Amino acid sequence: MGRVQGKIALVTGGASGIGRGCVETLAREGATVVITDLQDAKGEALAAEVGGSAVYLHQDTTSEDEWIAIIGEIEKRFGRLDVLVNNAGIAIGSPSITNFTLADFKKQQAVNVEGVFLGLKHSIPLMRKGGGGSIINMSSVAGLKGSSLIPAYCATKGAVLLLSKSVANECAEAKDGIRVNTVHPGLIETPIWETIAQARDPSANAPMDLDEMSTVMVPLGFKGVPQDIANGVLFLASDESRYCTGSELVIDGGLTTR
Repeated sequence: MGRVQGKIALVTGGASGIGRGCVETLAREGATVVITDLQDAKGEALAAEVGGSAVYLHQDTTSEDEWIAIIGEIEKRFGRLDVLVNNAGIAIGSPSITNFTLADFKKQQAVNVEGVFLGLKHSIPLMRKGGGGSIINMSSVAGLKGSSLIPAYCATKGAVLLLSKSVANECAEAKDGIRVNTVHPGLIETPIWETIAQARDPSANAPMDLDEMSTVMVPLGFKGVPQDIANGVLFLASDESRYCTGSELVIDGGLTTR
């Protein structure tokens, strides 16, 4: 216990799925967590459940004005920011790239890439004031290898990987005490798979069977859960990872070994 004791953390897309797991884990280990999301009811309920070590704020991560407001509010309330988990993201599937709309491509880019860019841009100055911090950008195994199921999603997550490495290098050269790393989940049980299944086949009346997929695709033979990813985020948020920057933490049951 207490691996991030006293730290101020921001988790975007924190109301459900992997984000929720990160919020609960960071709070349990001593951090004060600012949860942001578009799902206000879920976010407020989570903050109430976590208690005094969490606060919920509404945020559209594609809006620069809202990023400015969120970081300003964090500075006003806490005076610093130690950990940023750029977790908010969406996945849109399609039967074929030829059926994928430009509007959906741009929407996915806005959330998955521009949202991360804005988080980096506006969080780093406050972290620098406090003497450093840890930024954890949520990528995916889809940012390491291609998939015919979600090609546009792969494009966004690959962009997050190289954006993160570039900013990690900038911060290291500035000697500002800020580390930037990426986390790459594999087949994790979250609501995002329902979105992918519906977009790929609108007639589907059941979610994708992750257990069956994992048996076939994952060397360990089973799917992951949000806590598996949160454990990795906790390590990168803590001082235990002080010598890690510009690196990718792959948590996928061996999926990318194939």
